[in-house]
Amino acid sequence: MRDSRCRWLLGLTGALATLALSWLGATRSAAADQRPNILVAFADDWGRYASAYGRLEPGGVSDIVRTPNFDRLASEGVLFTQAYVNAPSCTPCRSSFLSGQYFWRTGLGAILQGARWDESIPSYPLLLEKAGYRIGQTYKVWSPGTPVDAPYGGQRTAFEEAGRRFNRFSQFVEAAKDKEQARAELLNEVRQNFSQFLDQGDSQQPFCYWFGPTNCHRKWVQGSGRSHWGLDPDALRGKLPKFLPDVEIIREDFCDYLGEVQAFDAALGILLEELDRRGLADNTMVIVSGDHGIPGIPRGKCNLYDLGTRVPLAIRWPGVGRPGSVVDDFVCLPDLAPTILQAADLQPHDVMTGRSLVPVLESGRSGQVDPQRDFVVVGRERHVAKARSGQLPYPQRAIRTARYLYIRNFKPQRFPMGEAPGFGLPDGPMPPFEKLREDTGAAFADLDASPTKAWMLTHLDQPEVRSLVELTMGLRPAEELYDVQADPDSLHNLAEDPRYAQVKAELSARLLSLLRDTGDPRVQGDGGTYDLPPFAGPVEAR
Repeated sequence: MRDSRCRWLLGLTGALATLALSWLGATRSAAADQRPNILVAFADDWGRYASAYGRLEPGGVSDIVRTPNFDRLASEGVLFTQAYVNAPSCTPCRSSFLSGQYFWRTGLGAILQGARWDESIPSYPLLLEKAGYRIGQTYKVWSPGTPVDAPYGGQRTAFEEAGRRFNRFSQFVEAAKDKEQARAELLNEVRQNFSQFLDQGDSQQPFCYWFGPTNCHRKWVQGSGRSHWGLDPDALRGKLPKFLPDVEIIREDFCDYLGEVQAFDAALGILLEELDRRGLADNTMVIVSGDHGIPGIPRGKCNLYDLGTRVPLAIRWPGVGRPGSVVDDFVCLPDLAPTILQAADLQPHDVMTGRSLVPVLESGRSGQVDPQRDFVVVGRERHVAKARSGQLPYPQRAIRTARYLYIRNFKPQRFPMGEAPGFGLPDGPMPPFEKLREDTGAAFADLDASPTKAWMLTHLDQPEVRSLVELTMGLRPAEELYDVQADPDSLHNLAEDPRYAQVKAELSARLLSLLRDTGDPRVQGDGGTYDLPPFAGPVEAR
């Protein structure tokens, strides 16, 4: 009797232990399933323009733009005021973002034309997929790794059954008889593509989705900012950077761009709406940013000044941190890859140079959270291959702190925006206005064709315009130094001012030390790796 009771007790104990272990396993499984979904909305050519920034820093271009969905995300999450791309050109920027490394560590991903994704370089989407995430993208990304010859993402991960018309937002809307209906069709395309991705997956499996529209990239329809969005060019009087002529056509050009920003924001609203409708919002980390500054505007895209490198960034991670925080820490977009991996309970890959933002997000604090995040390093090599003879790049690196911007131009004898008549090419007439507005390669090919570019280059007979063209497109010295607090438009180069000699020396040493430590081919050996035709990339793949 005693033995049978003992056996019964032992059996009960064993059953309870088995049940406990099963429950614990189920709990762990459920916990694993609670890893956050990741939604990245990444706009092509979207610089730091949002109404949230306009409220923080009134008096600039953001005063007139309206981005209610970005603003909502920021109020429910964290708004970053000092976010920068690592390179103000789409391919190297995205290579650095996806890999979590400085762009010069990504081989052929460090340049635009002729770029190839190196499969040996870890990328966060594939690391997530390997860990059980379902990945997908709509519109432009830069290969998440499969297949190697698909720069905008492989077909395996593309969800675009509803179409790709949103990428030509103003062209589609402005050509329609019913503009509101056309707009609704494009936003429905966004919804249907996202829904296609969500519907095809296992609802218990976490996902990582990339939304990458290109509508903010040139070309958009001239006058569309006013005709569709009601943006008044005159509202920008006195608000443009001082290196731009404050004339009607340039103000209109900026308004048309801001209209495309508002279109992106409307699409972001659709994504957030769909998350809410499906009950996914509470377990989805949403990251919103852009790959560099405004195209077709001098000192924007392809430049290391703030207009080219500073971008919007908001992160909403429900349950983490304090909603509505405004963080002033310096963030470089390669920081996002390790952030995403850590949020997914994964260890960032040891080759990643980016630093996870999870501690900053978890702090719930505003202002400067991490004292060590007091700078970013940015750079560029080749953008448009035909910009200069021999397909030569314009190599630059820079360090940006709260007070200063220091730029090292490694080949000051080359023209930064490419060549043009009288600027690296034999003297002669500039191409006519229409060609400059439509054909990027007509002159200064690293600056996208635009009404702004066309107007400035066809008014060189005006001394004040010529001086601005020389400033923004002419030769630059080997070193540039700007006090960005006193001179936010970086108009006054202090590099040769003896009063700033120590500041320049310290920033130069800090920059070059980081470049050497991270294996930048531009400062290793003779620094000519990127000048070789064709560029073969660093010898050692990372």
